[in-house]
Amino acid sequence: MLKTGFIGAGTTGTALAVRLSQKKWPVVAVSSRTPASAQRLAAMVPGCSACHTSQEVVDAAELVFITTPDDAIARVCSEVQWHAGQSVVHCSGAHSVDILESAEQYGAGVGSFHPLQTFAHVDQAMENLPGSTFALEAQQPLLATLEQLAVLLNGSWVELKPGDKVLYHTAAVFACNYLVTLVKLALDLWQDFGVSSKEATRALLPLIRGTINNISTVGLPNCLTGPVARGDLGTIERHLSALEASNPSLLAVYKELALQTIPTALAKGRLDEQQAEEMKILLTTQGESQCGEGDTR
Repeated sequence: MLKTGFIGAGTTGTALAVRLSQKKWPVVAVSSRTPASAQRLAAMVPGCSACHTSQEVVDAAELVFITTPDDAIARVCSEVQWHAGQSVVHCSGAHSVDILESAEQYGAGVGSFHPLQTFAHVDQAMENLPGSTFALEAQQPLLATLEQLAVLLNGSWVELKPGDKVLYHTAAVFACNYLVTLVKLALDLWQDFGVSSKEATRALLPLIRGTINNISTVGLPNCLTGPVARGDLGTIERHLSALEASNPSLLAVYKELALQTIPTALAKGRLDEQQAEEMKILLTTQGESQCGEGDTR
């Protein structure tokens, strides 16, 4: 096991350090822009020292995680002296290993270890981390070490090639961040008929959980339900009319999502080609005036 240090003691760094330590992986040093954060993390990890500088962490560890905000990774990496045989890893979802070039120039191995998970705060991050999928970018032997860490955290891994990271992260944004946006739009509609956001959240959560369960157990495309899957043009038309009357700003969003849903509905088999064409015509014509003369939807 490699003596491991962390530069950055935020949500991701803390969750990784604590969980790895619980698995008896040696986490020996941590530094942070805010000394109190480093001291707090060190207090949670037996045998871990809170360091005053990033260089102290680098000098103490064989494997160093840079878990700072994304925009600081390259700068932090360039401000310290690495050595051959050492490994440095960042946890950014959007950046590739090229931002660690300054460490590579010293002869260090470089990699990326991104937990495909959502972390709202430290306690929740530590709860969600085990069992996650980790996106790995590295050459051997560091790649084997990162695979070992993923297994140690009861997770799985996917190996990314150079250039894959941006699309990988875009997919995560669709699945996680924009799901939150969709739920927020649904909550707003409930407020239009007098139900508070808190009450609407409580009402919609079982539906959301059921949808996720269907994705997990039934899989795409068969987990798709609703009017597009059924070819129910009448219901879709009523939805469009209601939005046009009360929430015209959501009309384009609804139409685009419905159009993007049609291929999945066709794959499921309940929607035929003729119904699909009729649906596309409906979705690209109704409410057209609300979108402006230049709209091409």
